[in-house]
Amino acid sequence: MIKKVTIFFLGLMLLIPLNGMAASNSKISIDMHYLVISPADDGSTNMMNMVNYLNKTARVYKGDGKSEGVLRVTLPAGANDLNFLDSKIAIKQTDTGFITKDPISANQTQVLPYSYRMPKGKEIKLSFDYPVQTMQVLVPEGMGSAEFKGVDATEQGLFKFENQNYWGYSVEGIKADQSFTVIYRKDKQPSSEGTATAAKNDAKTTSVTRTAPAFHNPGHIRMWEQSALKCFNPHVFLIVLLAMLIAGISYFAYFKRKARLEEEKLGADKEEKAFKLLMAKQKAIMDKILELEETFGDGSLSEDAYHAKLNAYKQHLVQVKLSLRKFVE
Repeated sequence: MIKKVTIFFLGLMLLIPLNGMAASNSKISIDMHYLVISPADDGSTNMMNMVNYLNKTARVYKGDGKSEGVLRVTLPAGANDLNFLDSKIAIKQTDTGFITKDPISANQTQVLPYSYRMPKGKEIKLSFDYPVQTMQVLVPEGMGSAEFKGVDATEQGLFKFENQNYWGYSVEGIKADQSFTVIYRKDKQPSSEGTATAAKNDAKTTSVTRTAPAFHNPGHIRMWEQSALKCFNPHVFLIVLLAMLIAGISYFAYFKRKARLEEEKLGADKEEKAFKLLMAKQKAIMDKILELEETFGDGSLSEDAYHAKLNAYKQHLVQVKLSLRKFVE
């Protein structure tokens, strides 16, 4: 189960758009926080997390020197059944969450996968000890929806991963210790039907209010009848005139855009080759991780060797991901 969760979140790193690093004076920041919310059998709420902590300094980070541990992770009030999904990282539970004990290398990322449960019907009040660049909240399709208080969240619609659809929500630029609330409604599914119905009703209302004959100013009618164009239907003439105007604008825009694209194409070839190379590396790393899972599953690899290689692959994947930023910013 743990290995499947690891592969799931690593796959999400390839699907969800990236953004530029948020400005912060903190030595540690959260590059990306993935949170999958789903209902548990007993009515409580499952909270599965994969968090990338980035050491932005040129030195090994061993903690702030003021408190115990290296990283502090604060869980929402009422959280229970904490389950840490990587046994190789040393942690210690506290009254408010847990701390880690492993130093983070200079300019490197430490990935913390963990899960916990929230009691049924309880609002989830989140707060992080470090600034968060981007948080992606995911809800499996058919398992409810999420609402947010105290922070701006963007609904990203549905996307598919491993034969499962997920509703995605994005929150950006979360400050350290900033508090906001996630309300999980497992019985309320996201839908665009309300918007479509409203638009349909508006269309019906418009058709009713326009059943009367259109009114034209008598002076305008008289001017048209006295002009050389009186033999044409004025409505048809207006349509033709607008069509010619639109065609002219489109013609100009098309050739201007074509000329610009030809200029950009010359400089884009090198970037395209570099981008394809990084994507190929990304795929190769994912293939290696899957191959490592199979080897470990067959019993031909020790647990220590498995975790060492898995961590190396994850660090390499993070570096490739950072290199890809310049192409998607």
